[in-house]
Amino acid sequence: MARGWPGRKAPNLDRGEIDPAVEAPDDDVAADPAEAQESARDAGTSTVTTRLSAAARPRLSAIGAGAATRLPGLWAAVRPRLPRLLVCVGAGLLLYASFPPVNWWWAAIVAVALLTWVLMHRATTPVGALGYGFLFGLAFYVPLLPWIGSLVGPMPWLVLATVSALFPGLFGLLAVVVRGLPGWPIWFAVLWAAQEWLKSLMPFGGFPWGSVAFGQAEGPLLPLVQLGGVALLSAGIVLVGCSVTAIALEIEKWWRTGGKTGSAETAAPPAVVLPGVCICLVLFAAVIVWPQVRHAGAGAGGEPAVTVAVVQGNVPRLGLDFNAQRRAVLDNHVQETLRLAEDVRAGIAPRPQFVVWPEDSSDIDPFVNPDAAQQISRAAAAIGAPILVGTVLDAPDRPQQRPEFTNTVIVWNPGTGPADRHDKEIVQPFGEYLPMPWLFRHLSGYASRAGSFVPGTSSGVVRIAGVPVGVSTCWEVIFDRAPRKPCSTARSCLRCPATTPPSTRR
Repeated sequence: MARGWPGRKAPNLDRGEIDPAVEAPDDDVAADPAEAQESARDAGTSTVTTRLSAAARPRLSAIGAGAATRLPGLWAAVRPRLPRLLVCVGAGLLLYASFPPVNWWWAAIVAVALLTWVLMHRATTPVGALGYGFLFGLAFYVPLLPWIGSLVGPMPWLVLATVSALFPGLFGLLAVVVRGLPGWPIWFAVLWAAQEWLKSLMPFGGFPWGSVAFGQAEGPLLPLVQLGGVALLSAGIVLVGCSVTAIALEIEKWWRTGGKTGSAETAAPPAVVLPGVCICLVLFAAVIVWPQVRHAGAGAGGEPAVTVAVVQGNVPRLGLDFNAQRRAVLDNHVQETLRLAEDVRAGIAPRPQFVVWPEDSSDIDPFVNPDAAQQISRAAAAIGAPILVGTVLDAPDRPQQRPEFTNTVIVWNPGTGPADRHDKEIVQPFGEYLPMPWLFRHLSGYASRAGSFVPGTSSGVVRIAGVPVGVSTCWEVIFDRAPRKPCSTARSCLRCPATTPPSTRR
């Protein structure tokens, strides 16, 4: 039986009496201090936010109104320049079309001619030419360099394209400065060759990717390379493009003046003569040199022939982790070399003086891993000829806290093993190493995928089976200075190995 508390009268709830112990407090009764403090803080924050919003609203409105009032002025400034801006974009895309996979070699001449028209426009100032050249460079390099994005992500790709576009911008600025000089198409060609040379030195140790000459592998002016290398071929293409524009401008001027060129006594030679002569000289030089250009497999008269076997072992496609794939690549090249040895013994294939394996055919360091060295020696013994092996070695004197490697080509003799070697001297930014890691690691999560290769030192020439062979490995081949050094001493052949690609073919 329940009992009431002493001294307290139980309320009669049936009559509607209220228990004073549970009666709600009056409005003047103080609430919990913590809750009151929190409520005050929220109220204060709301007040501050309201005041800031009220203060910022007029400023934002003023900024919006100012932008709206400037739009007509901005459009008025852009409108007369719009044709030149569009022409620059189109010219950059045309220059890109001269490269693989499109391979429209003639598009480079049209691209240069269009850019020259923009730079020769009477309204184009030096600062404006800097912008036009930069826009031309962006339209060219952004679609040309997407492979950088596949390695380290889109941000470094766009940064590299932007930096590369600065060089055509510099060309545009200087071109406007010299456009009033006699023979300006020649000056333009020299300036273009100069900016390509500068770009081969910087940034990141040089990035000559995108030289105009590299899109002329199927063009009729290709023989100019024999006379002056990539620089002369690029200058020749630019000279032809600028000369075409010069002739077009003179025709337009003649048409505008109704065909009046001045009196016969005071008239200078027609302005179309010099650009016409420039075009003829470039074409004539290409025609003269063409018969002297040695094509692949033709050889040179009077020099002994060298029989070389090239083995492409290929890489696995799927299903293997990185370490297993590296070993599978080496095993593939060993097996293909053993098959070649069987064909030689059967008389199906001639016996080679030496065998060439591609870059990274042994990503496993044979100096550190005896099993890799044993497999390479096995292949060399089977074929009875030395093998030029592309491998990856630990860099000498590398820091213990981080790995560093060299991209190396080794002569591997049967019986005696390793002999001459070439360490790649120009390593590829964003692929073989990451430049400015303190910056690009924050710009892309893919930046860590770049390698840890360091440049080596080498003469560029190895002797294999008594034959001097010049070596330029993959990325090095786009630098004139890399193959020039071995070509000055290695008279037999030049080897340019590249990474072994995935393929289902043997």
